[in-house]
Amino acid sequence: MGDTNGGSLIEEVEDPFLAFIDYARAVISPEEDEIEDAEESKKDPSEATAEASGPGWGWVASRILKTCTAYSSGVTAAILLSDLSQAWHEQNKPGMSKRKPELIDQMKKSHGIRRRLANTVTIDSIYEKNFLSMNSVLEAVIIKADVLPGTNIFMLTLGDFWSSNTIDLYLHRRYYELVETPNGILRKGREVLVTGCHLRTAREGCGTPRLLPTEYLVILLDEDEDDDAILIAAQFCSDTFSSVSLDAFNNGTSYSLYARIESIGPLESELQFSTAHRRQISLVDGDGARLKFILWGEQVIVANLMSVGSVLGLERPYISSLEESAMDGKDEFCLEYGSATHLYLVPSTLQEEMVCVSLSQNQCQGSKLLGSVGVSQVTLPRDAEGSIDFSNYPFRTIITEIRDKTTGISLYGVVTDIFHDPNATRVVFCLKIEDTTGAIWARLHFNSYWSLGRLGLGHVVYVSGLSCRSTRENCLEVSWHEKDEKATFINLSCLPAFLSSSCLHRISTLSQISKQRKPEINICRVKLDEIDQCHNINTRLSHSICGHFIDEESSSSSSSHGGNLHCSFCRVSCNSNAGSEVVRTFHVMITLADEETKLYAWCTGQSASAILQISPDEFCELPEDDQLMYPSSLENEWFLVALAENSGSRNLGSGHRLSHETEAACWEITRALKI
Repeated sequence: MGDTNGGSLIEEVEDPFLAFIDYARAVISPEEDEIEDAEESKKDPSEATAEASGPGWGWVASRILKTCTAYSSGVTAAILLSDLSQAWHEQNKPGMSKRKPELIDQMKKSHGIRRRLANTVTIDSIYEKNFLSMNSVLEAVIIKADVLPGTNIFMLTLGDFWSSNTIDLYLHRRYYELVETPNGILRKGREVLVTGCHLRTAREGCGTPRLLPTEYLVILLDEDEDDDAILIAAQFCSDTFSSVSLDAFNNGTSYSLYARIESIGPLESELQFSTAHRRQISLVDGDGARLKFILWGEQVIVANLMSVGSVLGLERPYISSLEESAMDGKDEFCLEYGSATHLYLVPSTLQEEMVCVSLSQNQCQGSKLLGSVGVSQVTLPRDAEGSIDFSNYPFRTIITEIRDKTTGISLYGVVTDIFHDPNATRVVFCLKIEDTTGAIWARLHFNSYWSLGRLGLGHVVYVSGLSCRSTRENCLEVSWHEKDEKATFINLSCLPAFLSSSCLHRISTLSQISKQRKPEINICRVKLDEIDQCHNINTRLSHSICGHFIDEESSSSSSSHGGNLHCSFCRVSCNSNAGSEVVRTFHVMITLADEETKLYAWCTGQSASAILQISPDEFCELPEDDQLMYPSSLENEWFLVALAENSGSRNLGSGHRLSHETEAACWEITRALKI
């Protein structure tokens, strides 16, 4: 039994896409760390442990697919490796410690292990690019705070733990009270988080790049430092959520509140007559009371400075009634980021946990170093709720290894079933993903409607940002939320760049793909052997949102451009009158051939238009005789095609689900390129 499983996994690693990910990880991983791990493993192989210090499997896979999406005409191995190396270098640039300010080196030794914020940039990268976006985050240390000679303007000199350079920031006047006094908190050695900065470059008249004033600054506190502990006790321990009074606030009372960040996300409902963005941060204080902290408009970037599990100190927050904030809820009021508000943060330190690595991972899933030394454990971070974060797991996560209380899971597999959940209160689809080790159902939660484009049975997908929890019935429930920052869903079978990126695939024959049963994109070089126009070229109505056909019953009972048409995939009525949700598309049955054999397939959408070299509307405008003769002009033309098996031995689809698309042929042409 074990040999069979291991054998199938060894076959799977032959997938060129998976092989390239492992190759890329080996190229950009820190060699010294891996060599040290290798030496340690020689001492006691049963206890060999690797730190997940290099790029995780999911990070590399996501970055490769992001580049493929950006370069729709195809990529080379050199382009991918260059992009990966640059991205990893910018994210983890160590700098040159001998050139760093002495203060930075001293602080780094006692710097706690904490999660790096998502939009963090280094000071070195600002100098290299001469650019800084508004939502970039600086995790900085104040090197010095001075008044510019002859002015009353304060300038902070900032450094960070990853850069050799420092940069100056003009301090916003709302923070002057925190630096003017002899014991002001914004002084040498204080850590701060900054966002919303404009960069004043040297070209604009300044000798060196400087950061213009920003309102969005958060001061970091350390509860283990005596001075900070005294400040927290003196300033934040007298007020609680239950002591806050809206009437008292309106009469001039100010509050200083201290609470843990429970969640960060968009408001459940945006304002109906406003385009202003809003973010809500759910807080819980020491007594267990809860309040919402609301960010409006440009303030939403302040959420980039916070993380779940950290403790937030709000000095003089604005207290707003729910009616004033256009909020729903049972609370009388909520907190807002007012003009006099100062924010303090005690970052949550990362807890870590040893995760056992299965034998199958060591045999075939690992990078060339980690896999070869027999690593049996990997150290991964654990959040405040006890969930293990797999975002930086060095191996590919296989389905049989998914466990309770895990986040940041990335899966690569084939879609074997999918349907809309009619019982869900929001837009939820249930997706079954299969790899060579097993299959699992995932619940996809969408913001408002299906947004992934065409997805069919047999398509190969990459999904990141999955989390797993055990239900009350002790069943594992895997979920994916579109709103999550790390949530990614890419359909490789329909990715335009995949066909023309030879480093990510291999060309197989039709007979080879007919025999294999692996979750891999099948790329074949074929010619069009036979197209029967009378029976096999049809135009049908399609729902542009999801790419699936409109029900025949609906289209026959309504005119082609009027009435209420129904999409059985999305389970919604389509607004054909608007002309945007319902489009005309091909539904083509075709015989493909290569030097060895033939294969019967079907296609729709872009792949059908690429093969027929004409749009559905243009085809319908042709005279009837030209339509009859048109298929014969295409026979014996050669194409590179991506094929997905969506019925047959896998028994893909169940019941009424997508059988109306796949009943005539088990192979779908998901992408085509004329050669």
